Amino acid sequence: MTASESPPTLLVLDADPLPRLGRLTGRARIEHADASTLAERLPSADVLLVWDFTSHAVRSAWPGEGPRPRWVHTASAGVDHLMCPELAEADTVVTNARGVFDQPIAEYVAALVLAMAKDLPRTWDLQRERTWRHRESQRVAGTRACVVGSGPIGRAIVATLKALGITTALVGRTPRTGVHGPEELDRLMARADWVIAAAPLTEQTSGMFDARRFGVMQPSARFVNVGRGQLVVEDALAEALAKRWIAGAALDVFEHEPLTPDSPLWQVPNLIVSPHMSGDTVGWRDELGAQFVELYESWEAGRPLTNVVDKKRGYVPGR
Repeated sequence: MTASESPPTLLVLDADPLPRLGRLTGRARIEHADASTLAERLPSADVLLVWDFTSHAVRSAWPGEGPRPRWVHTASAGVDHLMCPELAEADTVVTNARGVFDQPIAEYVAALVLAMAKDLPRTWDLQRERTWRHRESQRVAGTRACVVGSGPIGRAIVATLKALGITTALVGRTPRTGVHGPEELDRLMARADWVIAAAPLTEQTSGMFDARRFGVMQPSARFVNVGRGQLVVEDALAEALAKRWIAGAALDVFEHEPLTPDSPLWQVPNLIVSPHMSGDTVGWRDELGAQFVELYESWEAGRPLTNVVDKKRGYVPGR
């Protein structure tokens, strides 16, 4: 950029707290939008930062008139909240926050596995009741896990569970070394003590964990979803738990968020509910902001961007 050129316009779809973009001072003209103003401001933007990664505003605003940003970055691993046919067909490059959430989510999954194996929810309930009740708990070493989703989050989960002595099988979209194909999922779920959903939301994965799949699982098995809420048919999971087809489950993501106070999921037996927090550790927003600034500097310099999403598949292709 020469002295006579104006800097690119960076439009931020806001959420509190705002990202720290001080390093871009003088190098980007930073503007802000919310769901009500995004459509009118998109045509003037060179870059769109979707900081509010829970918003679906991009889907509705993108099909409008006028130019569109050359690059869209979302501060999330999933891109289903922003993809629409017009964006998928556009020349616009889409990137995501791949890499920020991998280990935190893996640790959260390990914590859920240990909590269920060691019956910690019941221990806390009994403590509140001031009831002394000795029980036996389960060893996790030597158990089997089936992890669905072979991206970096799924691979981090596998590595962390292996450190606990759990034998793991990883299932992905296509079979390759170390990754089983989807045609093996039922067989692997039938043998697993733990089924972990960490897949992106696509046409192929939507509703993949339904009554039939929960019926495949062992009565002693547990299910965990840290991927996308729409991977799971929630009524089918609730029925499987109520009828004790499976021993327990933990959901960190849901079809509709936040859960309303009258949602029946709060009362499902042997279900742990958490508010979409598995990847959110202290300082995570700063990491997301720093990642975007590094990507912006690459884009500004004309270098290839990392974390480029295959817009047809809905995720960043991996190895």
